[in-house]
Amino acid sequence: MRTTAALTLAGVTLWGSIAAAEDLKFANFMPPMHPYVEGAFQPFANMVSEATGGDVTVTIYSGGELGPGPVEQYSRVVDGVAELAVSLPGYTASQFPLTLISELPGVINEASGTADLWDNIDLLKDEYRRVQLVSLWSSAGNALYMRDVAVDSPDDLEGLKIRVPSRNAGLVIEAWGATPVSMPVSEIYNAMQTGVIDGAYIDTTATRAFRLGEVANYLTMGMATTNSPFFILMNRDAFDDLSDDQQAAVIEAGMKASLLANETQLKVAKAGIDAFAEGEGKQVIMLTADQAAAFDALSQPVTEKVVEETGGQAAAIVAALAQ
Repeated sequence: MRTTAALTLAGVTLWGSIAAAEDLKFANFMPPMHPYVEGAFQPFANMVSEATGGDVTVTIYSGGELGPGPVEQYSRVVDGVAELAVSLPGYTASQFPLTLISELPGVINEASGTADLWDNIDLLKDEYRRVQLVSLWSSAGNALYMRDVAVDSPDDLEGLKIRVPSRNAGLVIEAWGATPVSMPVSEIYNAMQTGVIDGAYIDTTATRAFRLGEVANYLTMGMATTNSPFFILMNRDAFDDLSDDQQAAVIEAGMKASLLANETQLKVAKAGIDAFAEGEGKQVIMLTADQAAAFDALSQPVTEKVVEETGGQAAAIVAALAQ
């Protein structure tokens, strides 16, 4: 009788342990072989599982398995389609105007940007009331991938159609004389290949990660440029359902993942420049100081205008991040 009771109790205890385990779905619009997956997302999942003794796990669904399109990532988290998702604030710019101040030319330092963002996160936290901010990191500066036109002056861009990752980036491209075109990163390859767009404004991880080295012939860089911050968000209810210790584990893993993602991004961006330069018939155009100044003179008023129009903490964010 005692043995039966003990087995029954053990079964209940085991069942209770299994029932308490929580698996968090992580929506990733990028392909499963994207460097971020190995460099930051899977390490994040591993850290959460290890810190919680396996009581909380993270399963990554890459390539849009939980729904296509990076633009919808924010709503997927808010609506609970996925407990976690990676996206860019620029895809839902109206939700994150203060965060997007950091992407403007001259505001953030590529090398220290991620640490600077977290050091000043209190200036941004009100934008994340509907979700839990888990990770946030800055990227390498955006560059111009061009299909047919070698660009070393704003005059070369006159009338051309350039894909942009956000509204602010679009304002910069417009100031340079081109027409900004908004589209998800997954559509750039076909759009450039077929001539729907003449070029793309994106960081140089895209050479390999999105195969732009195959469809672009020129890569222009050297001007003050925008960058495209990324974040990992978590459904607010799902986060609140975790215990205090589990919440702390997610936040700590997310902070470490921010640094890992930034490190991965800068490394792959550098490799993307090298890979482009090695391509047959490809040309990397590194602007001279005078050439870059022509672009920068047109960009600076954009930064000033956006900061003024955003108001609130925008000026304080620029002052904090640009130190």
